[in-house]
Amino acid sequence: MSNQYRIYYSGLYRARCCRQLLNFAEYICMQNIWLLPALGSAFFASLTAILAKIGIAGVDSNVATALRTTVIILFAWGIVLAQGRIGTIPEISGKTFLFLGLSGLATGCSWLCYFYALKIGPVARVATIDKLSLALTIVLSVIVLHEAAGPKVWAGAALMIAGAFIATR
Repeated sequence: MSNQYRIYYSGLYRARCCRQLLNFAEYICMQNIWLLPALGSAFFASLTAILAKIGIAGVDSNVATALRTTVIILFAWGIVLAQGRIGTIPEISGKTFLFLGLSGLATGCSWLCYFYALKIGPVARVATIDKLSLALTIVLSVIVLHEAAGPKVWAGAALMIAGAFIATR
């Protein structure tokens, strides 16, 4: 077989593989519509730790948290305004405001702790301990929200805890 045909067939094989990969990705996304934004969240959360560790050098951790929060506020309101959704605010119930407010306070406390830990500790260990929130969220979702958690979920939580223990030793 000539080199020209090898290149042609190699290109066809790669195109077929790419098409299959895209079909698989589309299938995964259609079956689990939440997966892509969840992966995006994980990616940006990992960037957050690295960028924050670089940016916090020589700055008080509370000042760094306030600056970061200001950027987040401007970014979030910019999205709301760009989407034209500011008019939906009066429709939000008091209960929703209360729990979003409490969530905001919890987020603020988490960030203050996180930034202080980043300032004084190694980012890989701090981020590992911070991600214990995943296992804690599973426990709290069962206790507070009465969500079901099967053996696989509990095994995953146990592995996260064990992984955090191993990674920080």
